[in-house]
Formats: sequence, C-alpha cells, structure tokens
Amino acid sequence: MALIKINHLKKVYDNVVPVKDVCAEINKGDIISIIGPSGTGKSTLLRCLNMLETPTEGEIIIDGENITAPNVDLSKIRQKMGMVFQNFNLFPHKMVIENIMMAPVDLLNANPQTAYDEALKLLEMVGLKSKAMDYPEELSGGQQQRVAIARALAMKPQIVLFDEPTSALDPTMVSEVLSVIKMLAKQGLTMMIVTHEMRFAKEISTKIFYMDEGIIYEEGTPSQIFDNPQKELTKKFIFRIRNWEWLIESKDNDYHAMMGSLENFAVKQYLTPKRLNRLKLAIEELTTTDVLFPIDSNGNKQNIFIHINASEEGKDLKIKFTSKGIKKDIFENLKNASIKDISLKMLSKILIPIKIDESENSVEFKLKVEN
Repeated sequence: MALIKINHLKKVYDNVVPVKDVCAEINKGDIISIIGPSGTGKSTLLRCLNMLETPTEGEIIIDGENITAPNVDLSKIRQKMGMVFQNFNLFPHKMVIENIMMAPVDLLNANPQTAYDEALKLLEMVGLKSKAMDYPEELSGGQQQRVAIARALAMKPQIVLFDEPTSALDPTMVSEVLSVIKMLAKQGLTMMIVTHEMRFAKEISTKIFYMDEGIIYEEGTPSQIFDNPQKELTKKFIFRIRNWEWLIESKDNDYHAMMGSLENFAVKQYLTPKRLNRLKLAIEELTTTDVLFPIDSNGNKQNIFIHINASEEGKDLKIKFTSKGIKKDIFENLKNASIKDISLKMLSKILIPIKIDESENSVEFKLKVEN
C-alpha cells in the first residue's frame, strides 16, 4: 500500500488555481523530486500534503488515513511528516539545541534529557554538534538550514517534505545542505523535494514529478525525464535548463545583466568559479573586441546572438555566436596567434574551435577543461 495517495487534488485561491488536478502515489523509501517552472503549484502541493494549506477539492491519504476528512487529528498526522522550508523558520530567541528539542518535548511528551541527547545526535549527523548552544543568528544560512533538517528529523517522521531547501542560500552554501539530504537518502528516508537543482534531482531521486499547468504533467525515473522526456512542455523545460541565450542588439548592451544571467546559468550547471570566469572572459573578448566581429564606424556590434549548451552535468560547454560579418579566418588566427596578439593568444588557451557555418553566419567553440 502506498504511504501517500493523492486523488484529484485541487487548490483554488481568489485569483489563481496553482493546483488543478494532481493524482500521485508515494511509496515508502521513495525519493521524489518535484521540478518545473515557477508558479506551477509545486510548493502549494507540499503545503497541502501537511495541511498548511487546505485543499479545495480531492483527497490526501497518508498511511491509510484520509487527512482531508472532517474532524481528522491533524497534529497526529503532522507528526508523521517533517517539513523543511525555504527560509529555515527557526525560533531566533532559542538556541539551536532548543529549536530541535521543542517539538519532541511539547508534542510527544518526550523526556527533556532524552530529547536533548537525541538532538545532539542529530546535530552531530548534520555536522553541527559544536553549534548546539549558539543562536540561529550566529549561524550561516547553510548551517541554519542543516539545523532545520535536524529539527524535522527529531520527530522521527515517516516522510520529510523539502520546499526548495537551497533557494534562500548563497551558492557557496548549497552543497553543504544537499550533501545532508543525500546522506538521508542513503538511509532510506522517504522524501519529497521541490528543487531547482537539476543535477542533484537526477542523482538522488527514485522518481521525478514534472509539474506544469497545475498538474503532474509528466513523471518517470530521472533518466526518463532528463534524458528522454516525452511531452512537449517537459522537453522545453529541460532544454531551458541546459541552454543559455542572449541577444546583443547594440553597443549599449547591458553587460551587467548579461553576466548576471550567465552566472545564474552557471550555478545551475555546477560550474566551478574558475570555469565560469573563463566562460565570461571568452564571451567578453569575442563580443567587445574586433577579434570575431568587425566594429562599424559608430562602434556598433549589432544582433549578435549567443547560445551556450551545457551537456549533462556541465562537463562540456559549447558556445555558438550567430551574426552577419563573422570573420571567417578566426580559427586560423587563433591557431597562429602570437604573444603580441593578446586577445587571440588568451582565447586560444581557453577555447577549442568546432565549426564555422557560413550558411547561418555562425561560429561555434567549446570551452577547454582547465588543468
């Protein structure tokens, strides 16, 4: 029997219907990542599962009990489900150890000493035993989220729900939280995770729910969804997360916005800072100098379309430039660049020429893997 069964779930707000008709089954030991564009009901679905939001229609059956039925004991049901939020939701006036002890003592009537000992074990598991007597404000964002995970586990739940657990974190802190979740997955904990970390979702999940248009639009194994999606919206979504595009229409191109967008793409592809810097350097040199494109008398470079494709896990990055007037001798110039040709010499060390397509006025490179 499924641990959780969702039957035709619907949630309506005044001006929007984020969840239209969701049906799903979650079995014990499943690790389900919920992915999809923003605003497609992913977080609302999780909040309905533990009744932080009351469904408008449909049923949620947990461990054989319909939690949407009248007079259900919600506090008892919620004890079976841990919830980890985007913004930690720790009590700022209580120490880390107190944050973890509270629910077992208040809701399960656990002995305070037993709760204390268990909390220390959980903190040790997430690598924060030394922070037990600190207050949340003394911790980094990644540390606070690890405490929030320990707090969710203190109730010994049957399933843990993670609502975008890394979205409020600095990119440098994401890996420490994901590593804890990976550890829990290896222990066989049942989990549902709303996430934008696609490589993580592919590595950790037993099943992927792709949500769009208020429904589970497509579901399958990670390889089915990421490598061979069957439905059109899923295909478009997977294409977007592996590709980055930008159009430079004039010399007044907003380079700050362009580089910011590129950095966001790089984070999702798990690019190292060094690899990102090499990518930014290549794009800047090729779009602001006359190495690849001639500059007219007004200093303009117009309608340069940049397209970057990242292979699985970002191992290969292909950079394609499309525009009229591409210098057809660029590959030869890179090959024969002398030390005096600073731009060319630098580009020759970080780019591998792939092809020039004169029919579509494009040139394509691959970013070298750094030593």
